[in-house]
Amino acid sequence: MNDTLSTKRPAFPIIPLLIAGVIGEVAFELYAWLLSPALFGPSLEPANLVIALTRLTTGMELSYGVAFPVHFVIGAVGFSFFLWIVYRLTGLGLILSGALAGVILWFVAQGILAPIVGRDFMMGFGPYTQSSFVGHVGMCILMALVLRVTLARPTTATV
Repeated sequence: MNDTLSTKRPAFPIIPLLIAGVIGEVAFELYAWLLSPALFGPSLEPANLVIALTRLTTGMELSYGVAFPVHFVIGAVGFSFFLWIVYRLTGLGLILSGALAGVILWFVAQGILAPIVGRDFMMGFGPYTQSSFVGHVGMCILMALVLRVTLARPTTATV
């Protein structure tokens, strides 16, 4: 199946990206809190990374209740926009672009940001990192699927 949209694709489809981002981020949070503990042991709590990065860069201490929606917005807006950029730059289909974007975001979180706040590189490749891989890649693939549906038009999409 070819999931590359025709050349009439919008340059930056903000509404479909926001829809895909919110759906993907909700799915990520459900996975992080409900499935990750059953599959890997730990629940994923990326809000803790937001707290640590904010403390490190500004000296401010965010509460978990503030950091959680900050990460949600970053995920819903930033990650879906990043997926679109990967899609446009690589020429890959949406699903492959989603998988690639997910791998990149996972590496940034575990391989770059976690060490910045004092954690081990890739957090030792333990269960948290493995679950984070599933969460980031799965979220971005879901965003890509939602984009494929919201952007497809009978005359402009190859299915």
